[in-house]
Amino acid sequence: MIQELPVVNIPTEKLKNRKPDWLRVKLPIGESYKHVRGLVDTHKLHTICESGNCPNMGECWGAGTATFMILGNVCTRSCSFCAVATGRPKFVDYEEPKRVAEAIKLMQVKHAVITSVNRDELPDKGAQIWHDTVKYVKEFSPSTTIETLIPDTKSDWNALEVMISAGQEVVSHNMETVKRLYRKVRPQAKYERSLEQIQRTKDYGKRTKSGVMLGLGETDEEVYEILTDLKNHGCDVVTLGQYLQPTKMHIEVAEFIHPDKFAHFKEIGLSLGIPYVESGPMVRSSYHAERHI
Repeated sequence: MIQELPVVNIPTEKLKNRKPDWLRVKLPIGESYKHVRGLVDTHKLHTICESGNCPNMGECWGAGTATFMILGNVCTRSCSFCAVATGRPKFVDYEEPKRVAEAIKLMQVKHAVITSVNRDELPDKGAQIWHDTVKYVKEFSPSTTIETLIPDTKSDWNALEVMISAGQEVVSHNMETVKRLYRKVRPQAKYERSLEQIQRTKDYGKRTKSGVMLGLGETDEEVYEILTDLKNHGCDVVTLGQYLQPTKMHIEVAEFIHPDKFAHFKEIGLSLGIPYVESGPMVRSSYHAERHI
């Protein structure tokens, strides 16, 4: 008599939340990665690549790209997708711009991505720290190119000009999600305001970029709409990637988007006239950033 093997019934809910095979990544390897890894460990440098557990860290470090977060680690916003702590930040560290510039020089970063928390409580929204950071990076590492991934300035366009006028090559501001989901995903932000910020950045003469997460419950038509809106507001580079829930306290993943669908959205974006579209499950806003100059 053949003994039947036991059958394990996996609850439907667990199957729904199980990550598909295409979200697996290779372990970081390569001499460039090892070099940067050693510098980071030896000098106790801080990158958002590590603290954010970015799946592309090895690939980016291998290409000489790293991402740094300024203006502290407490945000005045409470976006439902983000793992950064929400609260009232304590102080502004005016020595931070030089320290970040020194770290970038020490790490021999070819392309630096700089981002920050929102500092809505500051009169200038942190604009001067932004400006000084870019200025010192250019002074300490003249050959390093820079992308600044900035928060929205709540229509303070003077603050925006200070943020983007220090010489960075690319200015990014992430839309994050489609218009219908803004209240749920970015409750303190406004869809039209973020689009206007991108347009004003383009009008200032900067190369513009924005990132959108998929898998939050958006429809294909809504993705087409946001791609069209970004094109119509002067966005040069768009990144589309899979949303992954940081903790159980954050908004759940509604759907794992298949790589073929990401490829489809890339074709749509390019057909609309967006110059550069990076689209895939593991794409993050700073993924392949060195190619977006």
